[in-house]
Amino acid sequence: MSQKTLKVGIIGQGRSGRDIHGNLLAKIPEYFTIAAVADSIVERQELAKKEYGCSAYAGWEEMVAQEELDLIVNASPSHMHYPISLELLNRGYHVLCEKPLAKTAEEVDRLIQASERSGKVLAVFQQSRYQHAFVQIRKIIESGVLGRIVQVNFTLNGFARRWDWQTLQSNNGGSLMNTGPHPLDQALQLFGTDIMPQITCIMDRTNTFGDAEDYVKLILRGEGRPTIDLEISSTCAYGREQFNIQGTNGGIRGTGQELEWKYYKPEEAPVQQLTREPLFNSNGLPAYCHETLTWHTDNWALSVPEGRSSFEDMTEQLYMMLYRHINEGAELEITPQQVRQQMMVMEECRRQNPHIYAVPVN
Repeated sequence: MSQKTLKVGIIGQGRSGRDIHGNLLAKIPEYFTIAAVADSIVERQELAKKEYGCSAYAGWEEMVAQEELDLIVNASPSHMHYPISLELLNRGYHVLCEKPLAKTAEEVDRLIQASERSGKVLAVFQQSRYQHAFVQIRKIIESGVLGRIVQVNFTLNGFARRWDWQTLQSNNGGSLMNTGPHPLDQALQLFGTDIMPQITCIMDRTNTFGDAEDYVKLILRGEGRPTIDLEISSTCAYGREQFNIQGTNGGIRGTGQELEWKYYKPEEAPVQQLTREPLFNSNGLPAYCHETLTWHTDNWALSVPEGRSSFEDMTEQLYMMLYRHINEGAELEITPQQVRQQMMVMEECRRQNPHIYAVPVN
């Protein structure tokens, strides 16, 4: 049986539509063909025609009216993700929407309902689920060598000033809505998507020229679950490693490029028991608890084919997952129901920070 190539229309030719989606899709033409793009800027339309050999339109409505498309990538500005995706689903198109999918859980519910009514796929571009380092972290945790996971730190920080459209609340801007979906998706995968966590969130505006936050400290807790410490900051002059994971038998630390972990095996440890009396050393002097554990260590380094970036690789993995889902009925590994949980967390974060988000979210 011949392999079907899906005809794709891309809404938007900016940093996401062109530099991420278009760039990747052009490299896997045996699975996806860029048939058309829509962008209001004439120069971008002309560049797309030249780079992809596709049709180009000023608006997405004209594109879908003129083209026969199997999949539409919604890479419009963030505040347009929800209304455009909803209209596309209602018109009977498979949709891959950039993050953030929406602003509220209620909006996600409407998208899910539209997807179910039309029988069309609603997929979300959360490609960090396939980040190589995160995949490796999950393997280490699932092996059990670290014991029970107590705390997971996600840190995405640096020092930068920003003044573009993504700094505005009216555009669904801010660090939580723009950077946050990636680490929050990873965090909820480790916390568990079956319950809502207890949420504590502190937001601030530091180096931004807009009215949305550029500092986020988010703590997620739950009985029997690891504590999640997620930090996104634009005012950190001394950055920390992206991942730091604490377990009862050891831990992991590292970045998207390299990880190291160490652990001890309880069966190799000295036998100890609770002592209620003061401790003394061999000289009869007061002492602290002391023992020597045998540590087992390992490490991992990112490896991707020459000429490819890790970002391209995980983007391709998401697209191939989506291709298998549409063509073969394989599992949709990143679901809108999972993203709905993200939206609920983000809504609570805004509620807890009225000094920034003064108007309640409806």
